[in-house]
Amino acid sequence: MPKITEIFFDCDNTLVLSEELAFEACADLANEILQTRNIPDRYTGEQLIKDFVGQNFRGMMISLQAKYHFEMEKDELEVYVKKEEDKVIAKLEAKAKPCVGATEELEKLFESKKYGMAVVSSSALRRVRASIKKVDQDKFFDHDKVFSAATSLPKPTSKPDPAIYLHALDAVKKTAAETVAVEDSKSGALSAIRAGIPVIGYVGSYNGEETQTEMGKRLTDLGAQVIMTHWSEFEKCMAFIENAPAAEIQSAL
Repeated sequence: MPKITEIFFDCDNTLVLSEELAFEACADLANEILQTRNIPDRYTGEQLIKDFVGQNFRGMMISLQAKYHFEMEKDELEVYVKKEEDKVIAKLEAKAKPCVGATEELEKLFESKKYGMAVVSSSALRRVRASIKKVDQDKFFDHDKVFSAATSLPKPTSKPDPAIYLHALDAVKKTAAETVAVEDSKSGALSAIRAGIPVIGYVGSYNGEETQTEMGKRLTDLGAQVIMTHWSEFEKCMAFIENAPAAEIQSAL
């Protein structure tokens, strides 16, 4: 098995506790869209997280259209995408906090120089940069090693589409076998797995031991190699993947 030399990190609720803040803003806009279509249902941020965690706003709106059987014109969707980005960034710049233990592990990895490091997110690039800057993690990532499915690709997409991971692999000139991804959501894990990348499933941002156990099982069932409940377990999780037989990695993917 090739030596692992690169780590890809999801951002939202993997490095930065941003999902709850972001979904508060998304709920307001989703409800506005539903109201203009005379659809009586309304979302809270918590309900949106339950239904659409791991998707960016564009992906959520596509799912919302499918669920409620309506269509948005491209121009209207783009207006709302921009509105959402501005609203979420304002909330993140005011309130975002790092995931517990994430910054300490990034510091150790950065100082060790053992691996290259990149951020691979579904969220808009402005939002990802605002998130990691607010929590002082931007210093660990080169400017050109922050990738966004919403912004970095010729055609915007969202996880679980593997396009952003394939793009990141190409950009850093690595094979999937030389890389590990850290993901907290089903859509994120599936995106990396579809790109052939071994996954550490992080569940530390979910509330309660029962929820963490449930999410860990879901991520494992998808093909995540190992589950991490706290960032202090990161080295152990990396060692597990690095020492696993190649056949075992491939069978899980």
